[in-house]
Amino acid sequence: MNATQTGLLTGLILGVAAAFGGFGAFLIVLVLGAVGLLVGRVLDGELDLSGILGRARDK
Repeated sequence: MNATQTGLLTGLILGVAAAFGGFGAFLIVLVLGAVGLLVGRVLDGELDLSGILGRARDK
């Protein structure tokens, strides 16, 4: 799935959450989606948190 498809799917899910759950549900889905994105990037190795967490990466 490329970035365009992912963005479209995310927009549709947020739209459904806003339509049926109101603004509070929209915000919850938005925050949880951002957390899921960060976790996915860390697990894929695309985001390095060692500088933030204070761990030096040995090479």
